[in-house]
Amino acid sequence: MRRVSCCIFCCAFCLISGLGAVSLGTEEQPPAIAVGDKAPQFNANTHAGDLWQAEEHVGRGKYVVVYFYPAAMTGGCTKQACSYRDHAANLDGLDVEVIGISADPVNNLKLFRQAHNLNFTLLSDVNGCIARRFGVPISKGGTFKTTIDDKEVTLKRPYTFARWTFILDKDGKVLYKDTNVDAPNDSQKAIEFLHKLKPAST
Repeated sequence: MRRVSCCIFCCAFCLISGLGAVSLGTEEQPPAIAVGDKAPQFNANTHAGDLWQAEEHVGRGKYVVVYFYPAAMTGGCTKQACSYRDHAANLDGLDVEVIGISADPVNNLKLFRQAHNLNFTLLSDVNGCIARRFGVPISKGGTFKTTIDDKEVTLKRPYTFARWTFILDKDGKVLYKDTNVDAPNDSQKAIEFLHKLKPAST
């Protein structure tokens, strides 16, 4: 797999469009994408450090759940991720790929995935470029202390994203958008939405 550091392609977009520097509280956020819009293209490092490119996944005949979350290993985010993990079979049956995105560095995501046996891709949007392209609100980052394998670790992230979930259809358009996500029930809500589409497609 190809590797790239720090969302280099998304960073190039942000710099070109004047979004490279974040001035929290004063930065004018780009308008959020809406249902029916074409999903933006984006690239980022996975939890394994490999390059994940939207053009190789979005609009390729599968639904793609893209969910933004505040911080790896924290309470609500862990419940949300474990819910997607536990519903993997249902999602596979609906032809869905799940992508979780936060501003956590790759190592945080690696620890998060290992600690909870997550079975889907986590992307590291350390510069907030992907979140901005989707219009997801961004706030100041922070630190979170936790214990992994009986060792205390401190996880740092540069930004914190609002908890928003999108579903992209098989042609790469935004089919679903939830800006008021209930973390533990997010996956079930997405599954219920996708189930409603089945009669129309058969």
